[in-house]
Amino acid sequence: METVAERTPVVRGAAEIFLVNERMNQMVIEGLEAEAWRAKPAGGGRSIVAIFTHVHNVRCKWVRLTAPHLKVPRQLDRARCTVRQASAGLAESAARCAEMLAEALGEDGGRVAKFVRDGWAKPWRVGPEMLSYMIAHEAHHRGQVCMLARQMGFKLPETVNYGVWNWEKLFGESGVGLTSAKIGSRRRDK
Repeated sequence: METVAERTPVVRGAAEIFLVNERMNQMVIEGLEAEAWRAKPAGGGRSIVAIFTHVHNVRCKWVRLTAPHLKVPRQLDRARCTVRQASAGLAESAARCAEMLAEALGEDGGRVAKFVRDGWAKPWRVGPEMLSYMIAHEAHHRGQVCMLARQMGFKLPETVNYGVWNWEKLFGESGVGLTSAKIGSRRRDK
C-alpha cells in the first residue's frame, strides 16, 4: 500500500492537512493539566474528556459510513476514557480519516464515492467540502476545549496557544514536511 507521501499533491495535501489537524489535538491534550480532563464545567455542558471522545467517535462514524472497507477504530467511552486512551484513539482515527480522504480524493477514485456525515444527513460528493467539513468540526471542538480549560482555571501553556498556529513546525511534527521553501515557491498572480 502506498503512503500518503506517494500520492498526488492534492490528495497528499488533504491527508496531510488532516494529520496536522490531529497534531493540534494532540498538542492540546499534552498541554492540559490532569485535573482538567474530567473537570465539570460550571453551568453544565460537556467535559473535556467528553469533547475529545466525541471527536474520536464522530471520526469513527465517518469512516464506518463513508469507507466501511477501512478498519473502523474502536469507539471511546467518555465515562471511562483516560488521557492516554484518548490520545491513542484520536491518533488511530486520524490515520483512518487520512486514508479515507486519500482514497476519496485520489485520481483512481478509490472505493470512496461519497461522504456520509451521519445516517440522517444527505451524502455529499467527495471533494474539498469533505475535508472542510471535517476540519471545521474538529476546530470547533478544539476551540471549545481551549476555552473550557481556561474558564475552569486550567490555562494551556503558551507553547500550545501559539504552537497550534505554527504550521511549518506542525507539518514537520506530523511527518509531512511543509517548509517555507515550498510555500514561497508557489507562484502568486498579481
